[in-house]
Amino acid sequence: MLHDELPKEHEDPLIRRLHLVIRFAIKVLAVLMVLVIIWGVLDVIYVLYSRFIAPPVMLFEVSDIFVIFGAFMVVLIAVEIFINIRLYLGTNLLPIRLVVATALMAIARKVIILDIATVTAQQMLAIAAVVLALGVTHWLVGKEN
Repeated sequence: MLHDELPKEHEDPLIRRLHLVIRFAIKVLAVLMVLVIIWGVLDVIYVLYSRFIAPPVMLFEVSDIFVIFGAFMVVLIAVEIFINIRLYLGTNLLPIRLVVATALMAIARKVIILDIATVTAQQMLAIAAVVLALGVTHWLVGKEN
């Protein structure tokens, strides 16, 4: 699938300038996402350190591990979003499979940190439906014709 939403050449000078502004805005978003990733890594370090020094010292409880996994997954999702932004700027390909994979990673994070005791059956079914739909979509997009 090819796209040409923001061509650098356009017959209308105003539209051409507006496309340049939007491309610049996307580059700003990319820079901001890198800052979010750095902040997220620092947060992971902080979470690890704070859980590591909390009593009992140098031991993690299961709930601590879920918090740590959640912090890691947030950073990985941010990296995936940055890659989406970079691909959007750098290629003419629509990164549909990558967007679906990013959504799969986000729902996987939700499943990993899910507290089964507080989730209703309807919420579990909804999460399962989302996982199934995204999985099938990822598979279908990845299939060769």
